Amino acid sequence: MVEEYRIGEAAAMLGVRVETLRRWERDGKLETTRTGGGQRTVAAAEVARLLTERRERPKVTSASVRNR
Repeated sequence: MVEEYRIGEAAAMLGVRVETLRRWERDGKLETTRTGGGQRTVAAAEVARLLTERRERPKVTSASVRNR
């Protein structure tokens, strides 16, 4: 059996809002499944993949010219 998280749990693990995960799903960046009741679930492997991608991507920090 594949370990899955409800979309709210996955969002909390990733540090993003549920709306962000829904947008990623629409954009094809996240694969979800639906339960019999229609709730979205995210496989643990998908959460791990996204955590790895977010860790590898450099953080964008912006500062005003004066503060650089």
